[in-house]
Amino acid sequence: MGRETEAAMLVLIGVLLVVLGFALRLNPLVVVTVAGIVTGLLGGLSPLKILDAFGNGFAGSRSVTLFIIVLPVIGLIERFGLQEQARRLIAKLGVLTTGRLLTLYQLIRQVTAALGLNSIGGPAQAVRPLIYPMAEGAAARRYGSVPPTMAEKIKGYAASADTVGVFFGEDIFVAIGSILLITGFVDSTYGLKLDALHVALWAIPTAICAFVIHGARLLWLDRQLDRMARELAPKQADAEVPQP
Repeated sequence: MGRETEAAMLVLIGVLLVVLGFALRLNPLVVVTVAGIVTGLLGGLSPLKILDAFGNGFAGSRSVTLFIIVLPVIGLIERFGLQEQARRLIAKLGVLTTGRLLTLYQLIRQVTAALGLNSIGGPAQAVRPLIYPMAEGAAARRYGSVPPTMAEKIKGYAASADTVGVFFGEDIFVAIGSILLITGFVDSTYGLKLDALHVALWAIPTAICAFVIHGARLLWLDRQLDRMARELAPKQADAEVPQP
């Protein structure tokens, strides 16, 4: 039993490599590939079996590349004014500030992900063409103009609303790949029977905490934008003064 424990701990070196690689800001694809090879070798796999595992993993997750098919459609609808229409729509809704809009989107994203509907949102198909322009439009209605610094901040928070929502919402759905991966790994490695439904139920408190914490940060974004607008106002005024 001691040798098996040591072998299992040795395999965790791959996780350490991933953490170090990301901390050093190396290429994520190279970091994950090297960590996978090292983990396979430490686990006693032959090079052919490691290559086979990479092939099976790619074939099993090929659906993640389907967004490439959607990109031309998004480009066409943006070309014909989708972002402008989104800005006009949000300009008519005075109740929705930037923070409130993003909090509402995070809630919708989290609930739909909990129901297994992950593909209805995302950075490519929702955040860039719709959510960010609407959030920027809400800021433009409030401040008159959106400087580049403010726009970049809104972009980051719009992406975070989508990421946090789907990340903590999808684990509530029993048939999601992460739940099946956890239960399969625990069953095969440690011989423990882990029910997928129990894992999904225990993900609910985590999802609620994630919504409360990040939702508060999104609502606090309005105050950050207010402060940023006050700081940028004198600079814009100086820039508009004609030089003699």
